[in-house]
Amino acid sequence: MSALRPFEAIVAAFLAAMAFSQSCSTTKPENPGSDVKTTFQTSSIWKPTIDTRADAAMVYGAGKPLDEDGPDGESAVENRIKSWRERGYRVDFMTGIAWGGYEDYFTGKWDGKPHLDEGQRQADGDTIWHGKMVPYIVPTKNYLEYFKETQVKRVIDSGVESLYFEEPEFWNRGGYSEAFKREWEDYYGTPWRPQDESPEATYLANKLKYHLYYRALDEVTAFAKEYGRSKGMDIKCYVPTHSLINYSQWEIVSPEASLASMPGVDGYIAQVWTGTARVLNYFNGVKRQRTFETAFLEYGCMASMTAPTGRRVWFLTDPIEDGTRDWEDYRKNYHATFTAQLLHPQIADFEIMPWPKRIYERLYPKSAGSSEMIRIPADYATMMQVMVGSLGKIPASEEKVSGSRGISVLMGNSLMFQSFPTHEGYEDPSLSDFFGMAMPLLKRGIPIGITHIENIGFKKTLEDVKVLIMTYSNMKPMDPEAHGHLASWVKNGGRLIYASSDNDPFQTVQEWWNTGDHNFKAPSDHLFSLMGIEAGAPDGVYAWGKGSVQIIRKDPKEFVLTPGGDGELLDAVRSMYSLSGDILLEKNNFRLSRGPYELVAVLDESVSDNPFVMEGKFIDLYDHELPILTRKEIFPGQQGYYYNIEKAPKAPAVLASADRVYEETRKGQTFSYLSKGPAETISNGRILLPSNPVSVLIDGSETIDPARWDEVGKTYLISFDNNPDGVRVVIKW
Repeated sequence: MSALRPFEAIVAAFLAAMAFSQSCSTTKPENPGSDVKTTFQTSSIWKPTIDTRADAAMVYGAGKPLDEDGPDGESAVENRIKSWRERGYRVDFMTGIAWGGYEDYFTGKWDGKPHLDEGQRQADGDTIWHGKMVPYIVPTKNYLEYFKETQVKRVIDSGVESLYFEEPEFWNRGGYSEAFKREWEDYYGTPWRPQDESPEATYLANKLKYHLYYRALDEVTAFAKEYGRSKGMDIKCYVPTHSLINYSQWEIVSPEASLASMPGVDGYIAQVWTGTARVLNYFNGVKRQRTFETAFLEYGCMASMTAPTGRRVWFLTDPIEDGTRDWEDYRKNYHATFTAQLLHPQIADFEIMPWPKRIYERLYPKSAGSSEMIRIPADYATMMQVMVGSLGKIPASEEKVSGSRGISVLMGNSLMFQSFPTHEGYEDPSLSDFFGMAMPLLKRGIPIGITHIENIGFKKTLEDVKVLIMTYSNMKPMDPEAHGHLASWVKNGGRLIYASSDNDPFQTVQEWWNTGDHNFKAPSDHLFSLMGIEAGAPDGVYAWGKGSVQIIRKDPKEFVLTPGGDGELLDAVRSMYSLSGDILLEKNNFRLSRGPYELVAVLDESVSDNPFVMEGKFIDLYDHELPILTRKEIFPGQQGYYYNIEKAPKAPAVLASADRVYEETRKGQTFSYLSKGPAETISNGRILLPSNPVSVLIDGSETIDPARWDEVGKTYLISFDNNPDGVRVVIKW
């Protein structure tokens, strides 16, 4: 049978990619469009109500041919590109690679042949749809030729140099179409097998899905770069993708970490938001929504995926989500995901929102249980824009999140292979074999890290890891080479905790550990053999070189499915961590400083219910009125985001504002700037001044109000209606 790319080839490609790796931007560009620290995606032409003032606009989907476009210009990509460029934006292009407005392909308009058999299908024969005549796609060679011609070439011809190929997704349940059967026979050289017949058929089907979208992106990105070179252009290709955690929860297969080895991929957007982070999971026997904690793990998963190569990553948050909720629900969960993303200080580039048209213009319930449908409340819009504005300024930081660092959980792409269907009664409810390793520590204020098994061959991957927790209950190693690196790491002083009963049905699939020269009952036995540990070794601690391995013969799901079930894991971590020379600090909060920005998250279900107390002199950025505080209590389940005035630049300066600021100028005792922001929203801002102002002109009109001066922080609270064409502010003191 054919296999995925061998480990050696992936490592070789990974090393080649290092030659063009990019570091993250840490400062807002002086001129909009000169670099992209902030971006957003839109399928709309420019409108004053959605002028977010990010560095770039990612225009979504090619739409109709230019000569078929309607009068509003909303369809043809050329018209949308032009409309955003005329407003000073750098314009990039995004489109789905697994779905999109590709009806002309499926109906046969493109090549004279219908291709609906290339949609992903379930066992009952139903196509999995993303929308009307928009199936999730089996990415055949023919489809890829269509995609290159109608999407890639077209937008490059329009002058776009950065392309984003979104969401390479193959549903676990979707391996039954005629196109997939043909791909199976071509790839494996054997007749297709329905994936529900055995664990091995499931594993092989999902392994093929993984390969198909790896191949799709490899071919499309290579084509885009070569076509760009033929036109004298340096094309960059990025992949907006959900986290491996979320795809495993939602039962979707995607290339994920292996994309980092692909020469044509320059970076990623980590698509994490309320919709992914609110998926229910277990902790202490309780199944519930844990948005902050899940988001923290998802962002960490995406950051660590690319850390060895230094490829660029943007973090996404969404002030709402795909599902219909009320505005207060959106606000609460936005705070949770926004805080979680900023607690990964090495990342300083952001997709500030997707689909601003639905955020600013669509109607949602005013509050829980309310039948009143309203547009985004004015205070929420202002607060959101303050938060978004800060993303253009916040730096990457070498500061570390508070807590005991150096503890990590191992995960790999095969985590997506075992979730559908269930075999032999073995279940992993709500991805508990993963959360069982991570949540007991995260809930105790330990900033748990993520390590990808695909990255183990890189020295940087494990250099800061003191204790690594792993299991093969929910995933399998796709290549034996990773075990050599793990054994070497332990021998040099690493501490490994392996928790698994090794009795799930996927242990027996025909793979490298039980074929050819290997005859191991479980893949862990191969790992243990490299460290002098007997096959099927029982619970215990085993020395290897300067390090040690602790085996716990329980599946990690047992640590979270029952109340108090995590004691054995915690004891093991405390013991292993102490062997590294440190004492495990358990608390109910996280704290991080990034330049003048201060972040706090306080955990519920933790070691105490005490609030975290902030003291100093700071602006509350999660309050649209931007109050100056000297003391603030943050309670369990809450997060805080503050501007530390004591770290502010020399006055005068705009410290926080619900707009984007240009042309800041000081002449004598006068400070002026130009503000731009979305129409029909309000800009509140805090201006640091040498002394109480005597005049505040907004577009030439005097608006000074002595009550807006705060003597403690030496700031003036300014407020006016936003205007995308600009508002001129002139302050004298």
